[in-house]
Amino acid sequence: MKFRPARLAALALAAALSLTVTGCSLEETASGDTVKLVVGYQSKTINTVTAGTLLKAKGFLEQRLNDLTAKGGPKYQVEWQDYDTGAPITAQMVAEKIDIGSMGDYPLLINGSRTQANERSRTELVSITGYNPKGALNMVVVAPDSPARTINDLAGQKVSASVGSAGHGTLVQALTRAGIDPKTGVEVLNQQPQVGASALESGQVAGLSQFVAWPGLLVFQNKAKLLYDGAELNVPTFHGVVARRDYAKNHPEVLDAFLRAQLDATDFIHTEPLEAARLVAENSGLAQEVVYLYNGPGGTSFDTTLKPSLLAAFKDDVQYLKSIGDFAELDIDAFVERAPLQKAFADAGRDYAAEVANSANPAPVKGNDPVSGKPAENPALAGEIWFAGQNVTQPVSDPTALLRAIKQARAQAKTIRAAYIPDAELGTRWFADKALWVRDGERYLPFTTVAAAQRYLTAHPSAATVAYDQAVNEVRS
Repeated sequence: MKFRPARLAALALAAALSLTVTGCSLEETASGDTVKLVVGYQSKTINTVTAGTLLKAKGFLEQRLNDLTAKGGPKYQVEWQDYDTGAPITAQMVAEKIDIGSMGDYPLLINGSRTQANERSRTELVSITGYNPKGALNMVVVAPDSPARTINDLAGQKVSASVGSAGHGTLVQALTRAGIDPKTGVEVLNQQPQVGASALESGQVAGLSQFVAWPGLLVFQNKAKLLYDGAELNVPTFHGVVARRDYAKNHPEVLDAFLRAQLDATDFIHTEPLEAARLVAENSGLAQEVVYLYNGPGGTSFDTTLKPSLLAAFKDDVQYLKSIGDFAELDIDAFVERAPLQKAFADAGRDYAAEVANSANPAPVKGNDPVSGKPAENPALAGEIWFAGQNVTQPVSDPTALLRAIKQARAQAKTIRAAYIPDAELGTRWFADKALWVRDGERYLPFTTVAAAQRYLTAHPSAATVAYDQAVNEVRS
């Protein structure tokens, strides 16, 4: 099949750039001496919640701005604009109608390229919201009854993706590594996530490549199964915050307040993960169990710092721009602006250099496993069980211990709301009951995909696959 991504992307972006929003321009004030701030966010892209959904729900930004007013500053008015993807946020920043926005790494590339045409729209990357060091924020799913077992099985088929999104970028990389030309080897339908989800459910497409939380949501709803885990690429993926330089220059105190508020939201998601998941679920329409999959301990690394490893991967991704259309060259070093975040850290009494150098997930699973009697301290093994009616989760030390805890809970007639465990090969946090389990002696190992499980079975011929419920029933107590 023939696929012309350059034309498809150009049409999509042209349509996005034609969007307008009624309201003041960024240099105007709402009234008198009131300074207006317009924030673009994506409520369902839950790795941006510390700069969007959670930040808005907690009111951290408004609190910071009110503090400035109380100290003799002007009044501030915040307008929040919710979008499904990063493309319309970029369109509105080009039109000088959004001041600060958050989106994934590939959309950030497009944002930097599209906005640099004039100084008033030109943006800068000022912080990170969340990241995964291996790329597990983007995934490819197929229908529950699909015969596909690897990404190669999508060759010659229709795949839904939002062209220019992080999910599309992962699809391009995955196909390329599999030896499939992403331009001609599949037919990509440029669709918004919810449209693509419907297309997958109705059988109009063979696969859906999207960013969080769509893959986890569809699998949780039993509307899809995971075919390709983006962590197989072993390339960092992240979401970040961009600000219009002209606005930041005129209102540096507003950008500082935003970044301080983002630190507030990041600390909150670390200290109150279940409450944060509840707030995000209520304000996004997503299931709380799905939000917690990504936003809970051991999931997304919520870390605002501009880490060298992320920026190095970002530079390597620049070539993606040329693969989807005619984009202006983007100098990543010039696009990244560290000073505002460094100031926010200093004002908060925090050591930016120390935090930027720390590559560990700042919110790992921790605590003592009451069933195994061991501490849940190894991020490659530790998981959680969330029992209905509980406002805390139960830590588990390893996958086999999780199965034992589930078996014990069932015997006690406890209702399990969700259970989470990292993939044995890639480390991706996943639903325990949606994982593919392998028994190797007395150990049980979970995998996110058939391909991952098969790699283990090939290397360990004595091991065997086992269904989740069977593993729970047969594990030794």
